[in-house]
Amino acid sequence: MSENKPIKKLGLWMSTSLVIGNMIGAGIFLMPAALAAYGGISIFGWLFSAMGALLLATVFSRLSKLIQNKNGGPYVYTKEGLGDFAGFLVAWGYWISTWVANAAITIAFISALTVFFPVLGTNALYAVLLGLCTIWFLTWINAKGIRESGKMQVITTLLKLIPLVLVIIGGIFFFNADNFIPFNPSTETNLAAIAITATMTLYAFLGVESATIPAGNVENPEETIPKATMLGTSITTLVYILSTVVIMGMIPAEVLSKSPAPFADAMDIIAGEWGRDLVAAGAAIAAFGALNGWILIQGQIAMATSKDDLFPRIFRRENKNGVPVFGIIIGSILTSIVMLMNYSDGLVEQFKFIILLSTLCVLVPYLFTTAAYVLILAELKRPNLKWLPEIVLSSLAFIFSLWAIYGAGEEAVFWGFLLLLAGIPFYIWMKYRNKTKNTNEV
Repeated sequence: MSENKPIKKLGLWMSTSLVIGNMIGAGIFLMPAALAAYGGISIFGWLFSAMGALLLATVFSRLSKLIQNKNGGPYVYTKEGLGDFAGFLVAWGYWISTWVANAAITIAFISALTVFFPVLGTNALYAVLLGLCTIWFLTWINAKGIRESGKMQVITTLLKLIPLVLVIIGGIFFFNADNFIPFNPSTETNLAAIAITATMTLYAFLGVESATIPAGNVENPEETIPKATMLGTSITTLVYILSTVVIMGMIPAEVLSKSPAPFADAMDIIAGEWGRDLVAAGAAIAAFGALNGWILIQGQIAMATSKDDLFPRIFRRENKNGVPVFGIIIGSILTSIVMLMNYSDGLVEQFKFIILLSTLCVLVPYLFTTAAYVLILAELKRPNLKWLPEIVLSSLAFIFSLWAIYGAGEEAVFWGFLLLLAGIPFYIWMKYRNKTKNTNEV
């Protein structure tokens, strides 16, 4: 890194936008239709997954106060509490899941733009070129410095929230409570319906840990990160639940369940054709902003692991802006390859399989982090610490994380577990190399 220019850091609103922006992707724009078959009772599913997300946010917030100025979030917390091997598994799986997810986000961005440019849905070459341009434009933005990425995140977060907030406010005037009768139109029992919809919605909260990962690049991290984590999670929760309630109140369940664009249908009722276009633009911006945030994350998690000699040294090399530029570039190359698979005949099924493969890897860090929390508290030996509330918090967050892994489905758990185990030879190689290097230095 160059010697001159001081590195500007993320403030509260940039950190909060990172949390909101990474959680609110294009997927939320389809969620009301997916939940419509279960009717109003799906709101309890939202509430259940939201409570779990807030438990996780609380754990991450408290850990960011206990372990300050260290990048890596769930990786560094797991390493501190459970040791190098557990930390490596978290970093390995999390890093893979970020660049794989970025490919899926890029495809969601292209899909959202087909409303304005239908050729993107019929011409694979145009779609691929747009996808590659988007990935590498945001890679360039991130390489310019973490503040530049933060500014982009604030702008895209505000823009993506506009159509969601307009639906919430405008939909009140078209709300019909009769649309919630029957409250559970599915054939499932009430408890089963809540469990199913909670499983469907919990993935909308992935990214709750985002502000903790670039901790060393955050201003006043001991104050900023906990505030950003809780504020970002709370705002996202309100937007998710209120928008779902309003849309279900506007559109009958039998119509909503068949809608390919429920937010667009709601805005069409409120404002007409321009409202549909606004929502389509919002969905595209949501994906664009999420891609920007996750590109930042993929570089930071790899850099933190590399600094502990558990990833190759190239991932820790920074440019003059203090950015782990090679880690970002490597991640974006892998993202580009995975995205190309979706537009290649014969590789679409492999693309879907890779997405499935990475699903578990983004959930395991939550499980390890909640387990590490109590151990880190024990090691710090803080006087006057009230252990019961901390154990209850850790236990509830751990149980929720375990349930989330169960909810991923047996296929995702099976293949995801194998993906984590596949990292063991890499870990052994890194450990052997470090040991050999230390022996030679002696």
